[in-house]
Amino acid sequence: MEHGTRDDLLSRLAEEIESATTTHPLRVAIDGPPAAGKTTLADELTVVLRAQGREVIRATIEGFLFPQAQRYRRGQYSPEGCYFDSHDHDAMRRVLLDPLGPDGDRRFQEAVYHRETDTALSLPVTTAPADAVLVFDGVFLLRPELIDRWDLSIFVSAAFDRTLDRAQGRGQALAGSAAGAAEIERAWNNRYIPSQQLYFATTRPTDHADIIVNNDELQRPTWEVRPHRSVPMA
Repeated sequence: MEHGTRDDLLSRLAEEIESATTTHPLRVAIDGPPAAGKTTLADELTVVLRAQGREVIRATIEGFLFPQAQRYRRGQYSPEGCYFDSHDHDAMRRVLLDPLGPDGDRRFQEAVYHRETDTALSLPVTTAPADAVLVFDGVFLLRPELIDRWDLSIFVSAAFDRTLDRAQGRGQALAGSAAGAAEIERAWNNRYIPSQQLYFATTRPTDHADIIVNNDELQRPTWEVRPHRSVPMA
């Protein structure tokens, strides 16, 4: 296990990306529980890569949510709903991950949904250069429907009580609406944490990640870079 500053971590991740060789855009997943620090890490890594001259496609699972009525059809606090009903994996593969993959034409869209308005997006199709990097953050990215679409996977771990503290600190639930501490705690305890426990029990994401980052201490992270990813699940 390595440890250092955030800059050390970002330099190490950039090295891993630089050393990865593909004939198509490199598809990097940044997975982990809600409020573990995935989005911040992805944004910081994007800045580093662009400063090195890499073309970066920055996308997030938030752009591939199903409409709210479908996400909450089992109930607003259902962990099964969170895991099974939230994300349009078919659209992710069709418009983004497969076009950037080994048999793709590199013509992609980075999102199909706008969360604030709960409406579909129809973005223009863009063509990526072959040496581009997709930096994609979100929950449940190493599930069977997606695991073979990533060329490099990073799992950001953090204790669930820390993620709750961080969510309360920023003052809103992940549903995007302003909420008090009690409402955030209810969403965490009833929906988000149990859905992550379901994910860990059924998928074991940390067994399949190329890099694991422990993000309990934001300014003093630790990380493990594995020499070879596990064989994808059947």
